[in-house]
Amino acid sequence: MGSVPSTPRWSSVRPVDTAEYLICTFVGEKSFPLTSDFWQKLLELPLSLQWPSHRVREACDLFVKAAQVHGNKAKNNYCTRHLAKILIHLGQCLQECISTSGVSPTVYTKAVNAVYISSVFLKYLIENAKSENIEELHLSLDESEATRNNFSPDGLWMPAQRTLVGGEANSFMKPDGSSRKNQNNTETANIENFVMHGVLSYIGTLDVSPETYLLHQELLNFMLIAMSTQLLSGPSPGPKDVNPFIDAAMAQESTLVSLVVRRLLHNYINRPRIPLNGVSYSIFSEEHQPGVLQRVGSAAANFVLLPFNYLVNSSGEGPTSPLADSSLQVLLILIHYRKCILVDESIASDSLLKENTYFSDNPYCKALENARDIEFDRVDIEGNAHNGPLVRLPFASLFDTLGMFLADETSVLLLYSLVHGNSDFLEYVLVRTDLDTLLMPILETLYNASRRTSNQIYMLLIILLILSQDSSFNASIHKLILPSVPWYKERLLHQTSLGSLMVIILIRTVKYNLSKLRDVYLHTNCLATLANMAPHAHRLSAYASQRLVSLFDMLSRKYSKLAELMDDKMHIDKANSREEDSITEDLSTELHIYTDFLRIVLEILNATLTYALPRNPEVVYAIMHRQEVFQPFKNHPRFNELLENIYNVLDFFNSRMDAQGMNGGWSVEKVLQVIIINCRSWRGEGMKMFTQLRFTYEQESHPEEFFIPYVWQLVLSRCGFSFNASTINLFPVDQPTEKRNRDSEEELSKAQNGELIAGEAQ
Repeated sequence: MGSVPSTPRWSSVRPVDTAEYLICTFVGEKSFPLTSDFWQKLLELPLSLQWPSHRVREACDLFVKAAQVHGNKAKNNYCTRHLAKILIHLGQCLQECISTSGVSPTVYTKAVNAVYISSVFLKYLIENAKSENIEELHLSLDESEATRNNFSPDGLWMPAQRTLVGGEANSFMKPDGSSRKNQNNTETANIENFVMHGVLSYIGTLDVSPETYLLHQELLNFMLIAMSTQLLSGPSPGPKDVNPFIDAAMAQESTLVSLVVRRLLHNYINRPRIPLNGVSYSIFSEEHQPGVLQRVGSAAANFVLLPFNYLVNSSGEGPTSPLADSSLQVLLILIHYRKCILVDESIASDSLLKENTYFSDNPYCKALENARDIEFDRVDIEGNAHNGPLVRLPFASLFDTLGMFLADETSVLLLYSLVHGNSDFLEYVLVRTDLDTLLMPILETLYNASRRTSNQIYMLLIILLILSQDSSFNASIHKLILPSVPWYKERLLHQTSLGSLMVIILIRTVKYNLSKLRDVYLHTNCLATLANMAPHAHRLSAYASQRLVSLFDMLSRKYSKLAELMDDKMHIDKANSREEDSITEDLSTELHIYTDFLRIVLEILNATLTYALPRNPEVVYAIMHRQEVFQPFKNHPRFNELLENIYNVLDFFNSRMDAQGMNGGWSVEKVLQVIIINCRSWRGEGMKMFTQLRFTYEQESHPEEFFIPYVWQLVLSRCGFSFNASTINLFPVDQPTEKRNRDSEEELSKAQNGELIAGEAQ
């Protein structure tokens, strides 16, 4: 029963013909049991074989083709369960690779073929699923075959085959012991748990080497495809979402989770290159084309790993590594996944789902948050041991790698995840003396905001806000002097402090937002960061000081224009009172927003003058030079208190200027000299001490509604394969990107910004 009928002989038939025969058999109507020789022949195909694109499309169509079974129509895969069987063989091959030292080329070839063929057909089934329940995958064996092959609810049992995970031997079982019921209401083993355990075990325990590189790459791409069931669900995770493979990944033991997170980050840091020389297996064809990528017609199946020319570094942004990129994409999907669980399954009303659901813990997110520096691989200073295994990472290398690749949004999102979630890494960043490694690429990206997505701008601004919550950071950035800033074109910046450059770029971002994006939350983030920095300003440059005062001028002109429009509306004959009331309400809201913005800018100036005036003569000069911009607001009820301090400073230094009695006129140098001299005698008499505002960032209560769609948008734009757009429900794909960004900008920015909380300084 287990033999393959009339398989062509290798000696007389070209391998490509044999491959077509075997793949056609795989997708056909006849079912072959797990023990059939057919699987060995299919999985031992040479890696260099190629198959025409149109033939793969036909094979995929045939795999889900409806056939007559007992008088009823059923799909081939439903009848044969060949997807489930090849996944089981994949798990077995991976276990053999892990447990056997000195793996033979045949075992390696079988594993690569198994994961590759599984990926192609699994992807086709997912993106052509007729429902979100993914029933078309049929990830189970019929009861009789499961019994014959010792495939039971207690796990897969294979004699004399064991795997090592974290140094402990584990039987060939499902890690969580879970199972499902088939049509006869009897339990069957969980195939997705079994295969994900094998995939994650291989990734976590075997080092990347020239011999293992290809299989590591194929397994990462398999994970991206297996987890793409998320694309079929809506943007807000619900208890009815079905994501069998990613749920299986979440069910793994903590030791394995830690190994996987560590491996993915090590791949990102070390950026292993594809081995072009000294490879033990025939990965490439003689024409130096990636034959394995074309073996089953990847183009037609929309499963394209990477074109060959991409594997060779062609950019100046650091070494290109497909494995590093895939590792980061998989990691981001894993750490941002949220499994929604219904508290009371008897509640059926959709309107009550949100109130009666909760999210289960994400072990990958926890592993990343608890990662520790490898340099401190011991119990912490207080002597507190941590429960469970910890991910040990070289923070220094991670810091440097992030600095090299922050031009890419996925690296920005990783940095955000680390500084927001991992207090140890945040502390490490804050004590680094070379903060320019991270800040310069961040500031350069903000400088080029018009060429970046609004989401990337938000992420970078939130990172700066998180960093600015630390007083030592705000002090240290002013001590680091930059010889030049070559990418800043408007002005030649020489010997400028990193802090001054940060002020310049943040104000420039506000100006860009005011003219282009007009997003309130972006304004708020920029101003909040500037407010956190203000009390610690040290020798702010002349240009940064001028920009700070011009920021008030720019916002005040916008405020005055709104106030004038508001005043006009109040005196207009209301022909259409309902429409006019709506316009007036909108104007009133916008006027209130800009009132708050102006007050924050005055708070920034006040904090600088109150706590750091002697160290910032250029700020005093800038205020004196543009003192007329404050005059219209001197008696404004929202601003008069704050302006009293500014006019107290103006009166002090203006009187010192008058006392000099310069008959020959004042030059910039002479005015600045008088300011510097009198800064030394400044004692702050008459200054009102306001409560120092300190802005902090807190993530919104449901961040997954932003991050899960955002991660998948990034992944699909970078992973090298496309997905059937008509089946994507996770985010909108039917309207142009520009319009979508504009329409959803407010909603997205709310999700990204979370909440800004202004509290009193302790």
